[in-house]
Amino acid sequence: MTSETHESRPTTAETRAVTRTRRTRRRRAVLAASTAGALVLGAGSAVAVSNAYKTVTLDIDGETRDVGTFAGDVEGLLAEEGIDVTDRDVVAPATASALNSGSDVVVRTAKQLDIQVDGEDHSTWVAAADAQEALNLLSQRGSDVALVASRSAERAEIPLELHQGEQVAVVHDGETDVVDGSEEVDDVLEAADVEIDGDDLVSVTDAATAGVKAEDLPDGTEVPQVAAVVERVEVEQVTKVKTIERDVKVKQSDDRYEDLDPKVKKKGRDGSRTVVREITTIDGEEVSNEKITSMVTTEPRTRVLVEGTKERPEPEPEPEPATSSSSSSSSSSGSSGSSGTTYSGSNRSIGQQMAAARGWTGSQWTCLESLWTKESNWSHTVANPSSGAYGIPQSLPGSKMASHGSDWQTNPATQIAWGLDYIAGRYGTPCGAWSHSQANNWY
Repeated sequence: MTSETHESRPTTAETRAVTRTRRTRRRRAVLAASTAGALVLGAGSAVAVSNAYKTVTLDIDGETRDVGTFAGDVEGLLAEEGIDVTDRDVVAPATASALNSGSDVVVRTAKQLDIQVDGEDHSTWVAAADAQEALNLLSQRGSDVALVASRSAERAEIPLELHQGEQVAVVHDGETDVVDGSEEVDDVLEAADVEIDGDDLVSVTDAATAGVKAEDLPDGTEVPQVAAVVERVEVEQVTKVKTIERDVKVKQSDDRYEDLDPKVKKKGRDGSRTVVREITTIDGEEVSNEKITSMVTTEPRTRVLVEGTKERPEPEPEPEPATSSSSSSSSSSGSSGSSGTTYSGSNRSIGQQMAAARGWTGSQWTCLESLWTKESNWSHTVANPSSGAYGIPQSLPGSKMASHGSDWQTNPATQIAWGLDYIAGRYGTPCGAWSHSQANNWY
């Protein structure tokens, strides 16, 4: 806040402003009778008129009284009355001015005020009887002038009455009340039954600047010159939690076939950040929004995927068709499943036909194709030397497939029929079996 002071001697505008202040004058008749102690003019002698007894009107910060004095000038009068003035105070007329009976002497004690002029804050000394007079003096500085009340707990303080002997407007909470202004601002607010808390702003300005209009007041009420304005300030801390997305890291492995979907090694998780902001509103309008704290409350964890680089071996060639009636036919001549239906084509093609007969097409066929590619690469003669699993579905042991035909060792259709029944009974669908295989490396 900028600090400013008035000149030690009043300007012409200031002197005129304070001498125009309305005040009550109490006149007393000047004593004229001679007394034993009275001053007498002798023959050939002269007594200066300025040293004669006289009555003057003394206005100290709006408190007016008539004073009898023998002082010859304003400075002498102030000394008689025990009134000390500083270079910041305003005295009119000047202290060296001669006094005459009926003279008016005005003293305005300077007070330091916080003010706002056209939106900028200042601290300055003003010699005025009340806030209305101070606003008049300060009006030459800008078009929008207000006295800003200092705050102490739930009190608002400006070291001036608002408008002596006049009414003032109190603007608050969308309402306007009119009360006596011959008090300081805190008492005026109390008279208007307005309570404030430690955050609220209180200022004093002219009623026009505060937007006070006749239609805002009860019928017959004149618009006051001065207004005390209460602005409701709310300060709220708002907490928000923001997501920190997890990173994804892909590792390559030559132990996994490249045509398989990436395997999840670590699920990972998203993290979180907690942000606290302080939001300030004045009469419901946001004026500031500041970040107070921002901290990571949950650290994110990286998701790790394993991507295969291993190439699948070429499928084994299909066996040549047998010449005897007991042997299985080749892919070109067709294979019969346990239902007696004949299928033609490669083992993979036979599997697709038999799966489609069950309604397993689209994604279900894709899952089945991936599952048995992983298990046997669709070879009906492949055997696992360590476990003994055999054939296209890698039945363990292979002899289980005899339930679907004695040719289980040589007929791909028999193996496929057994494998499809096994999947349906244990997992419901090929995708159920494929999901289990991906998670456990067996089905």
